[in-house]
Amino acid sequence: MKAIIPAAGIGKRLQPLTLTRPKILIPVAGKPIIGHILDKLIQSGIDEITLIIGYMGEQVVDYVENNYSVRVNFAEQKERKGLGHAVEMGLDERDEPVLIVLGDTILDLNFKHFIQSKLNIIGVMEVDDPRRFGIVEMENDRVLRLVEKPEHSHSNLAIAGIYLLQNEYLLKKAIRHIIENNITTKGEYQLTDALQILLRWKEEIKVEMVRACYDCGTREALLETNRHLLSQQIHQPCSFPNTSIIPPVYIHPEAAIKDSVIGPYVSIASGVIIERAILEDTIVDEKSSVQKAVLKDSLIGGGTTVIGKEYRIDAGDHSRRNLG
Repeated sequence: MKAIIPAAGIGKRLQPLTLTRPKILIPVAGKPIIGHILDKLIQSGIDEITLIIGYMGEQVVDYVENNYSVRVNFAEQKERKGLGHAVEMGLDERDEPVLIVLGDTILDLNFKHFIQSKLNIIGVMEVDDPRRFGIVEMENDRVLRLVEKPEHSHSNLAIAGIYLLQNEYLLKKAIRHIIENNITTKGEYQLTDALQILLRWKEEIKVEMVRACYDCGTREALLETNRHLLSQQIHQPCSFPNTSIIPPVYIHPEAAIKDSVIGPYVSIASGVIIERAILEDTIVDEKSSVQKAVLKDSLIGGGTTVIGKEYRIDAGDHSRRNLG
């Protein structure tokens, strides 16, 4: 089965980290966001993947080609015209199932079970504010209507970033229909609008509840995802000079730490140096240095130096922060 991962977004809400890389390459719990998604797909038996890239897409190509042997095709979305437009770029005219997984969303879901279904399925979860999501309105056990970010809705079932459609060509035809007829929501060609066309064409769509959906589009969501993934990992005992480790944490074997307290919920990448520091609920990317600092709820980009006192910061790649 083929999977399509739309991942062309810029990630403005995660600046300054995304000034030098695409959002899906930001690390969380020891690897980039896209790495967690690819691992899930490959483990579930997906043997063909199409990645829709855009902003700094060459970095995504390099990462995937250097770390994965599975067949991955790349399509560049040069103009951001919406999720429907992005997905259409990866579709072929084949009467075969296709899985769509958003590139900035990590799901707590049994992927293998999900893709074995013979039905059209949308992953959903209950939300407090339907106005922020694509919403599914139900009648008994089938989807009656799909609405993108409605001002008013009787449903609180939000689309959770995963879709299984049994006919790739029919989905492509529905997306082409909304593009040719200029059917947009907030100026973009939305996948929800194309799925609504499928419903109009008498295609039946079901839903499956997702245990948890981690949209890594904001710093708060990224840190929450880091906490969740670290909690699921088996803690590997490690020791550093005069240092206390409070699990769960991820520390790359090539990190150097001394005279510090690390954890809980800290991810430390390769080449990081930490001295006389206290870190909690923080992500530190490759080849960065943290000295004489107390950091909590912080995101530290690659090649960054942080020196000083207590603070909560987001530091982009190759920057220097003296907090003294």
